[in-house]
Amino acid sequence: MNNSDLADNVAGSADMSKADARKLVDAVFTAIADAAAKGEEISLSGFGKFKVKDSPEREGRNPATGEPMKIKASRKLSFTPAKAVKDKLNP
Repeated sequence: MNNSDLADNVAGSADMSKADARKLVDAVFTAIADAAAKGEEISLSGFGKFKVKDSPEREGRNPATGEPMKIKASRKLSFTPAKAVKDKLNP
């Protein structure tokens, strides 16, 4: 499912136009991305939690040459599904 499919699904179940549903879907994802960029945890009841995790700098190897190299520190967004979502995945 992509953003357009999701917007079509929302439009059908919320009795709104596809254009309005697309704006709504885009706004939700923008709000999630903005909160994550600030380092905030996003908790969506019944769906799950998005958390920002810090990955420290570490030593790695260049797969082409085998030479050691530094892998920069980074921030990653992780998702933990809620029990309701887990139950739908594993009935």
